[in-house]
Amino acid sequence: MTQMTPVIASTSPKAGPPSNEDNDTGVVVETRAKTKRPPLYKVMLLNDDYTPMEFVVHVLERFFGMTHAQAFEIMLTVHKKGVAVVGVFSHEIAETKVGQVMDFARRHQHPLQCTMEKE
Repeated sequence: MTQMTPVIASTSPKAGPPSNEDNDTGVVVETRAKTKRPPLYKVMLLNDDYTPMEFVVHVLERFFGMTHAQAFEIMLTVHKKGVAVVGVFSHEIAETKVGQVMDFARRHQHPLQCTMEKE
């Protein structure tokens, strides 16, 4: 049976046998790349002359979790300014919200438009 002796590595240039390289000692430091946060996207509702205001309020409550008061305020902004940001999300969530709103509006035969753009 063979007995193994542990080998201890040292970072001191004076320890161990002499080498041809004077200052070739050190500690390997592993660097990690910092990950960037994913870009965020604004989801916006666009005004039209046909979609009822009550329907827009319902969409805001249902798909964006707003209270009735919040939804009513955003609906008025859409009505007066032509567009309003209704939320800021990651790409996948923004894309899903836009699809849900567009599908819901289409099923209820309203021309409501919902878009997204990079923040």
